Parts: sequence; C-alpha cells; structure tokens
Amino acid sequence: MSFAPVLAQATGGEQSIGCGPGPSGAGTFSDAFDFIFHQRESVSGGVCIGGPGELWDLGASHMKVSLVAIVIAVAISLPIGLWLGHKGRGEFLAVTVSNVGRAVPSLALLAFFVAFIGLGFWNVTAVLTLLAIPPILTNTYVGVRQVDRETVDAARGIGMTEAQIIRKVEFPLAIATIFGGLRTSAVAVVATATIAPLGNVRSLGNPIIEPQTYGLPGQIGAAIVIALLTLALDGGLALVQRAVTPSGLKVAERRSGGGKRLSLPIPWRTETR
Repeated sequence: MSFAPVLAQATGGEQSIGCGPGPSGAGTFSDAFDFIFHQRESVSGGVCIGGPGELWDLGASHMKVSLVAIVIAVAISLPIGLWLGHKGRGEFLAVTVSNVGRAVPSLALLAFFVAFIGLGFWNVTAVLTLLAIPPILTNTYVGVRQVDRETVDAARGIGMTEAQIIRKVEFPLAIATIFGGLRTSAVAVVATATIAPLGNVRSLGNPIIEPQTYGLPGQIGAAIVIALLTLALDGGLALVQRAVTPSGLKVAERRSGGGKRLSLPIPWRTETR
C-alpha cells in the first residue's frame, strides 16, 4: 500500500508527488489513452497513477496469474479429455463440466475459496483454473471423438498401442479443435482476471474497481490494455497452433476444404476390370 497520500496529508499537502493532473477538456477516450502513456495525479490526490510504469507492473501481475491458471487447466483437462475421447466414454461428464463452468459466477467461486485458501495468489488462480477447464476439456473430448474411426482401427492394425494411438494419431488430428478450446479459455481467463484485486492480487483490474483513485479514464484505459493483451494472447496461440499442426494435415485441409471428420489423407484406388 502506498503511503504517499498519508504523507501528503501529514505535511498539509505540501509534498511534491512529481506529477500533475490529467489534461482538462479532453474527450473520454483521449483522456484514457493519456492515462496509458502518461502519469497523473490520482482523483483523490497525493499519489501518481497511470503511465507505462504502473500499467506494466499491473499487466505483469495480471498475466502471471492468468498464465499459471491456464497451464494448470491444460495439465488437468488435456490428459482427461484425450483419454475419455479415446475410450468413447464420458460425454455426459464433458458436457456437464462445460455447462457448470459457464453457470457458476467467478465472484461466487472467489468468495467460496476464501474459506479454504484465504485471500491471495492461489485463491485467484484456483478460480481462473476452474473457469479455464471446461472449454479445454470439452473441445479435447469432441476433437478426439471426431477423428475417423477407420484411421484409429488402421493404427491398431499396424500394431500401435493405445497410448501411441492417442499421441501419434488422435492428438495431432484433434489439435485444431483442442486449440479452439484453449484459445477460448485464454481469452476468458485474461478478461476475468480483472477480479483479482478482490482476492488481494494486483492486476489491471485495480483501475477498474477503484474509480475513487483512478477515475473513469483509468477504468477505460485499463480496459483497453486488457483488450489488447487478450487479442495478443489469442493471436500468439493461433501462431503456436499453426506451428505445431503437422504439415500433412494442412495440405489435407486445403484439399478437402475442411471436412467434419478428421482423418489421414488416403488416395483413391482405381480398380481394373
């Protein structure tokens, strides 16, 4: 917690805080962009807010809790989804988890975990992890189930084990659907991490939920930065998806125009009579 306001009051407001008020007469969005690029005195006075320095620190904390939650969600959801999809079981579980994940409010989970974990980093991480799991689990299950069963049978026919089939056949063919769930989760987690200050974790949500300090320009400026981070993360995951997709699948998709069933390209046979 900053003691600048307390010191300013104790000295009769004479302490120099090194920044002036925001621009007067500027439009709402112009003022918000000025908040992003320049420091200013807070609405309540006595402390500097905004500018690249503070937003960088808030953004780093914001992305840290978000990325940790996403990694944990992937580590939990991906193996379960691959195994359930391979076995052809658990459709009810996948659908139920997806629906529950959409229905439970994040704020309610945050309050619930206070009783077990308390305030802090891991409380917020647990909430964001539960938010991230449903899309990844559901898309992984659906992606594996969409793999052509003839391709799976052919893999068994050449002596592949079940683990090899999952790793070398089903997972590569389902990777586009899996990344769809991952990108959905990433966007949701980064956007929802704005509630982190309620769990005593600094993030870009601080300017949004503290209008008495940051004002409307701070709220809009922080929202703009969050939107840009979300778009950047989604674009980065799209590039990763393209990089890890086998080249043979890219060629097959271009030739087929995007079929519903996922299978390896098999050339047509010509029969001679």
